[in-house]
Amino acid sequence: MWERARFLFWAMSLAHDWSGQGMMWTMITAIVHIHADPALIPEVAQKVAELPQVSEVYSVTGEVDLIAMVRVREHEELADAIADALSKVDGVLSTQTYIAFRTYTRHDLDAAFALGVD
Repeated sequence: MWERARFLFWAMSLAHDWSGQGMMWTMITAIVHIHADPALIPEVAQKVAELPQVSEVYSVTGEVDLIAMVRVREHEELADAIADALSKVDGVLSTQTYIAFRTYTRHDLDAAFALGVD
């Protein structure tokens, strides 16, 4: 538990924005689609959720069994988090990883849809 708490604290730390616009968050988010052994889906989800770089795990319908959100500071850490840890959890059959390069929050979307509206 403390390992996860330390990671989350570290992940939320601020990095200086040299553009002069103040402070900004630095985080790389990977969305990992996981195919799991059908008999072990709850156990796989729990083990994946316990990995320090994983912020959430979702059990989903569709082509995959689980979706995990992995957050790291540097691209090199993705190999540690996904290839060396997540994909080696017992019951994980395969993974497919997507890297997010922009995050849209509800606040951002509300602002975008408000453009041009009086």
